[in-house]
Amino acid sequence: MDEPSPPRFLPAGEAALSVEFGSDIDPLLSARVGALDAALAAHPVAGIVETVPTYRSLLIHFDSRLLSTADLIEAIRDLASAPVSSQAARKSWIIPACYDPSHAEDLAETASTLGLPGPEIAKLHAGATYRVYMYGFAPGYVFLGGLPPELNISRRAAPRPPVPAGALLIAGGQALIGHNPMPTGWYHIGRTPVTTFDAARQPPCFIGIGDEIHFEPIDAASFANLEIAAREGAQIARCLP
Repeated sequence: MDEPSPPRFLPAGEAALSVEFGSDIDPLLSARVGALDAALAAHPVAGIVETVPTYRSLLIHFDSRLLSTADLIEAIRDLASAPVSSQAARKSWIIPACYDPSHAEDLAETASTLGLPGPEIAKLHAGATYRVYMYGFAPGYVFLGGLPPELNISRRAAPRPPVPAGALLIAGGQALIGHNPMPTGWYHIGRTPVTTFDAARQPPCFIGIGDEIHFEPIDAASFANLEIAAREGAQIARCLP
């Protein structure tokens, strides 16, 4: 196995530092990001305000009145360079997913573009094991790696109209669970009744970075029933033991 590349320390303004471990969507890079995030939680550095894990880097916000960029780099250099062999999934979730055309507005277009039948796209999407790499773009948007290569489709040249809450989206070799309705350049191939973000819940997003996701196909009638249950506060995602 090749030696991992050393981390890059990239200032992001006067009060943030990006610790970058690579340039790919890769489980080992994600493990290095997660390991540094966990190490800083276990061994706090005075002046750090918040950490934000991403696919390949950890963004560290700090109070520049208490800590300089140079001092922060020196304080975390050894932690960021520590070897990480692997990182098992923190939790494994079963997420209900409806691929009925009424909840998959772009399924036909995706099928035409990829040259695959719609049911095969749904089967491939639901049959994969995904890793949660980051939250991004908007609250509750959960970015996933592990999309089958057969579903690799480029982003749209221009955004499409808003997708509904809980949209299951794919583009650029990635998968995404949406939250709030909004325009997107991704393709909407399914929908989940699970609410990924609730500001009144602790934590607001119950799915954690490094968790594993499996989608369980459901029909439109089941979606309607589960959507009502979710609105009433039921936890309809199942955590495997």
